[in-house]
Amino acid sequence: MGYLDRGVWRDERPEARTAGGEFIRRESQFRARVTADGSSGFPAAAGRYHLYVSPACPWAHRTLIFRELKGLGDAISISIVDPLVLEQGWSFSDGPGCIPDAINGVHYLHEVYTRAKPGYTGRVSVPVLWDRETATIVNNESSEIIRMLNGEFNAFARRPGLDFYPPDLRAEIDAINTLVYENVNNGVYRCGFAITQAAYERAFDALFAALEAIEARLSRSRYLAGGRVTEADWRLFTTLVRYDAVYYGHFKCNLRRIADYPNLSNYLRELYQVPGIAGTVNMDHIKRHYYGSHRRINPTGIVPKGPLLDFMVLHDRARFAS
Repeated sequence: MGYLDRGVWRDERPEARTAGGEFIRRESQFRARVTADGSSGFPAAAGRYHLYVSPACPWAHRTLIFRELKGLGDAISISIVDPLVLEQGWSFSDGPGCIPDAINGVHYLHEVYTRAKPGYTGRVSVPVLWDRETATIVNNESSEIIRMLNGEFNAFARRPGLDFYPPDLRAEIDAINTLVYENVNNGVYRCGFAITQAAYERAFDALFAALEAIEARLSRSRYLAGGRVTEADWRLFTTLVRYDAVYYGHFKCNLRRIADYPNLSNYLRELYQVPGIAGTVNMDHIKRHYYGSHRRINPTGIVPKGPLLDFMVLHDRARFAS
């Protein structure tokens, strides 16, 4: 973890914290948009845009999922960073599951940021949506990138008819996203990166209150916003799939596993079994990243061999089909 300060890489405790020891996530700084009609200055096109991602990172994982679901693999290329984040932050390697940077030919992701903006000062994170034509970063906010992938690239998608943010459900999806982001997606980090007992316990209590509420919702509804899969489900999925292997122990989110929630665990398996999704989940990268990179939490860097997880076990969510 770290950030660029006038071109110098500086290590820091993860992200930022308040005086009360709470984890506060820094805002993404590149917020331009690709649009189908080009009105933003970044017109959608096949072969023009490139994603820098990490399968280990839940935020970047979102973009891999939308790229897969929409069938944009031929239109948008990717580079995959090494799972370990050490002295110089995210890096590129030829290790298993990695794809080196063939666009800018750099070794560290922070070099991509300074190519886009010389003198850049700030957090260096994945995902990054890069524009080959103007040689700059369009956007590094995952929630905005997946909206672009969902709707702006339909002319180049193999499955343009899929819409995970349909107009009739947007208000409900937005409300669910707020609950899930604050208490679950970011909530596990607020537990893991807290540096006071009080901050940790506040985050812990909010996390499990949210999981209980989601468990109850899924006892009545197949998906979070009703009878069809939406963006809200995929945003939750990337936390759930990491939970028992990483967040439960490493981030001290250990009141219950996802496996202990009947509806959440079956829901997780259903989403994992959607065609193409399993291929976006790299549990080796996930475990090596968290246990190997967060040396203040896990000083030895030892990666646990367990737990034994099988997301291909039959699920019961078809009971809602009628």
